[in-house]
Amino acid sequence: MDAILDDFARNWPIYCSIPVVAALIGYVTKLLAIRMMFTPLEFVGIKPFLGWQGIVPKRAARMAGIACDTMTQQLIRPSDVVNRLDPERIAREIEKPLLAAVEQIVRDIAAEYQPGLWESLPDRVQRMVISRVQAEAPKMVAEVMTTIKQDVDSVFDLKDMVVTSLVKDKALLNRIFQEAGRKEFRFIAHSGIYFGGLIGVVQMVVWVLFKIPIIMPLFGLFIGWFTDWLALKMIFHPKQPVRYFGLFEWQGLFLKRRAEVSAAYAELIAKEIITPHNVIEAVLRGPLSDKVLALIQRQVDLELSRHASVAKPLVVLAVGGKRYQAMKLRISEQIMARLPETMRYIEDYAEDAMDIRNLLVNKMKELDAEEFEGLLRPAFQQDEWILILTGALLGGLVGELQVQAVLLLTP
Repeated sequence: MDAILDDFARNWPIYCSIPVVAALIGYVTKLLAIRMMFTPLEFVGIKPFLGWQGIVPKRAARMAGIACDTMTQQLIRPSDVVNRLDPERIAREIEKPLLAAVEQIVRDIAAEYQPGLWESLPDRVQRMVISRVQAEAPKMVAEVMTTIKQDVDSVFDLKDMVVTSLVKDKALLNRIFQEAGRKEFRFIAHSGIYFGGLIGVVQMVVWVLFKIPIIMPLFGLFIGWFTDWLALKMIFHPKQPVRYFGLFEWQGLFLKRRAEVSAAYAELIAKEIITPHNVIEAVLRGPLSDKVLALIQRQVDLELSRHASVAKPLVVLAVGGKRYQAMKLRISEQIMARLPETMRYIEDYAEDAMDIRNLLVNKMKELDAEEFEGLLRPAFQQDEWILILTGALLGGLVGELQVQAVLLLTP
């Protein structure tokens, strides 16, 4: 024992560096593990095995699907988004740009189907035709919006919109998990310092007593593995506050921060994904846009029939039956093409009316612990064994370097 104490007295700076290095191992392996979850966005290296792509970007489609399932099944439905919009208010908001668009549409269609006849008409007559179409255009938009609201699921695929946005923008997908788990990731990194330092003290004592070289890399391996595993456990467990040893209380960090996480998550979704612009694009240009076009065609036909019942046979005779049908389709397509640009004028109103942020916050309060955990847990569950294994291997490598340094510096 005297020899051990004498050895420690002579080499204590070197021995005391062991827990410091152990804490550093824990911290660095955690930082690296977190970084490997999200970067790089694209595969770097030689495919298929020699290289790395962040776990979340690599599984972008599945991650987006999981995030979207939680969002669309438990938090928000298509009707929650669209039903808050007032068709009459939308018609008023877009009236000016719509009137300008309609004028150009009428001129283009007329020039295309009856070029000679349209140019030969007096300007006054041309203006009268345009004015009649303009007068009906806002009403038609209101009617289409009303019809959409009556069966929103048939024309608005919310899940497709969300998944498409997230798969297309992997950085945004990363931000969803990073924003929701900002403090949890910081806790993981800092936990490496505390747990690593504590285990390092044990490591130091064992080394001073036995001086067995294999101890250092084994402890490094253990530090890298155990601190990763324990940190992940502490984020999500226990789901309810539990007092340990009568001294301190602990609840899974993510679940404890429900209110803060809900606000950050809802803010990001409302500003980046379920926005008025994206909703309008999804309705007018998404996978169900053909149904919207059919609604517009039907409305165009109604308006033409209502206001041209006497003249319609003459128009059909002049243009031709097939060309008349093609003209209606062309008018509908032109309106569809112009609507996204025109509808951007209602985005401020739609943002206030839909109020996605507060809707999400309120819905998230209703989730139970399991459902709420599902907001962030997928980011860890996907290949988390790779992260823990990487931490363990790095810990073992640093432990080996550590023992070589101690042997070199001690007489």
